[in-house]
Amino acid sequence: MATGERPLNEVAFLTVAEVATVMRVSKMTVYRLVHGGQLPAIRVGRSFRVPEQAVHDYLRESYVGVETA
Repeated sequence: MATGERPLNEVAFLTVAEVATVMRVSKMTVYRLVHGGQLPAIRVGRSFRVPEQAVHDYLRESYVGVETA
């Protein structure tokens, strides 16, 4: 296990619908992010599960600040 990683039994996974709700986007947008490699996910049968921390990391990295003159 790499430094800073939590054991899998401590990782919270979200469904695509839950991720869409948190991000306030459509499920299709979440699928595009997963298939595009921008949001890591694991496949469980025909469904995807996204680590909760990955959602928080994605949102933090995507934040666009407004500069004032």
